[in-house]
Amino acid sequence: MSEKIYAFLLRLYPAAFREAYSYDALQLIRDRAHYERGFMAKLRLWLDLLTDVANSIHRGFDAPQVELAGDIPSFHLLDTGSPRRGAVLLGTLLSVATLSVIPLSVGPSSTRHFSRAAFQIAGQPDMSPRNPQVAPAASDTHGGAVDRTERQRVVHTAAEYLRRYYIDPAVSQKVADALFAHQKRGDYESVKDGAAFADLLTKHIREASGDPHLDLVYSQRPLPSGPPPRSITNSAAYTKAMQQENCTFETVSTLRHNIGYLKLNAFADVSACQSTATAAMATLNNADALVIDLRDNRGGFGSMVSFLASYLFDHPEYLFSPRENPTRESWTRSPVPGSKFPGKPVYVLTSGKTASAAEAFTYNLKMLKRATLVGETTRGAAHAAIFHPIDEHFGMGILETKAVNPYADKDWEGTGIEPDIKVPVSDALETAVKHAEARLGKK
Repeated sequence: MSEKIYAFLLRLYPAAFREAYSYDALQLIRDRAHYERGFMAKLRLWLDLLTDVANSIHRGFDAPQVELAGDIPSFHLLDTGSPRRGAVLLGTLLSVATLSVIPLSVGPSSTRHFSRAAFQIAGQPDMSPRNPQVAPAASDTHGGAVDRTERQRVVHTAAEYLRRYYIDPAVSQKVADALFAHQKRGDYESVKDGAAFADLLTKHIREASGDPHLDLVYSQRPLPSGPPPRSITNSAAYTKAMQQENCTFETVSTLRHNIGYLKLNAFADVSACQSTATAAMATLNNADALVIDLRDNRGGFGSMVSFLASYLFDHPEYLFSPRENPTRESWTRSPVPGSKFPGKPVYVLTSGKTASAAEAFTYNLKMLKRATLVGETTRGAAHAAIFHPIDEHFGMGILETKAVNPYADKDWEGTGIEPDIKVPVSDALETAVKHAEARLGKK
């Protein structure tokens, strides 16, 4: 219900805005509704949403901005025109009406949401291009019950998908055999609820495979059909948003004793942010040591990981990624002409928020003995399953790639990356600076 109300609120904005941003805006509310459970969390979601809608209606849209507050994207809406007076009045009335029905929209939901194993959070750019977005709101929802024909179809299609796509053919055949054995024994006959059926299949699949990343999911709303939406990085809106945020290069400065400091909060795509990254590295080029702060970095694109890492070596180095097999892009473009960083001390600051592409950057520099890690253990988000719809309401996430890790240490999935110098996150910067000063012989 809350999603439908918000979709109606979007009609207050010009058609150009709705065409460019309505899908992403709706995706944001789905994600917040999924991860913020409970009455107070959903009440806060609606208060945030209505406040942002009211603020963006009453002010001109001349200064677009994108904000991130922790893991939660803001609902600042972007456009370049002024709202009509009628829209302002209607927006106010709708806001009041919406507030009156919040208790109805924040109640418990019977819909089983997709698992994190099958989907990346909206806006996370490492999402596989074959992963679908969550379907738009639809009135044609599934009643929740599944009959014998649908159960059989889901079991057979899941087994076929595993045999076709899963990284280990022997394991996939073992899982398929297990599913058919359960079906033959009648273990699924009494399960008439779609969500319960998906849970039971997931349990059996994981028991047979030993892989906690395999997941079969159910949605009352129809899953999308057709090709996935085009990548956000191909749009002018993404580039403009990144430029407004300086491509998340929050701080580029020189600390005491000529120690360079770079605070980067995401790895934006190089296609949109190469000039910004180049300027940042040029600014710090004459530093005697470099501190790269990833404590608030939750990931991004491998292209920026490779681009920045290239500055730190005087020859090409292989960068391991657990989400893909080696390609030409897996090596750094070292040496970078004019870069003075090779051979200088490098420190990477980490925290429990450091995730995904930020962990790939951290892991590779640690394995290559090119940087000293300071702070706390990272989050542990390495793997990403690719989602395959089975029918309108069932689908499954399957890990299709098992990259060859050249290092003795396994990747960081579920465990995170341990720092070389473990200190509270608040002390990481000062600890790294003192360590760099000692290495440089400066006090």
